[in-house]
Amino acid sequence: MSRILKFILFLVLFLVFFEAGLISSYTIVTSQPPDVGQLIGMQIDRLLEIFDFREDVSSALEREPDALNVTNSDEVAQALKTNTNLDGIDLDSVNATTFASKNEDMIPVNITAMGFREDISGANASAGQIIITPSSDHIVKATAMGTLRRQGIEIDINTIQIVSIGRLYSQARN
Repeated sequence: MSRILKFILFLVLFLVFFEAGLISSYTIVTSQPPDVGQLIGMQIDRLLEIFDFREDVSSALEREPDALNVTNSDEVAQALKTNTNLDGIDLDSVNATTFASKNEDMIPVNITAMGFREDISGANASAGQIIITPSSDHIVKATAMGTLRRQGIEIDINTIQIVSIGRLYSQARN
């Protein structure tokens, strides 16, 4: 048997066993008989989505986001501080960007800001001391909806959703 024929046979057997495993796991998880055609159709759709390059995605990746001036940065910083349980947000670091058209009333906004948390290690039982180490810096990423104004954008603090909080580490220790 030629190598190409062996490879094709191996590939077919692999796909058959993969599909059998998928169908049996679907049956175990949902306790319902599977719709084989729908399962295979879903897999084909997912594979086609990987290779489907839509124009709006590629255009968003090619252009830079629009930077916006946040008019209510105090309220946004307080909302970010409350939602993240950080000790503070640097007002100068609040940054808002968007890819949306500026012709709409409410537009989605990506927010990034620098925050800090004071690291208190606790009291020393014998000396009664509280040891405060330097604050740890965090970067906060969030999304929200905002209304365009003449001076910039007013972010609706009720729509702020935290996407991620990352801790920034420094190599320099004092």
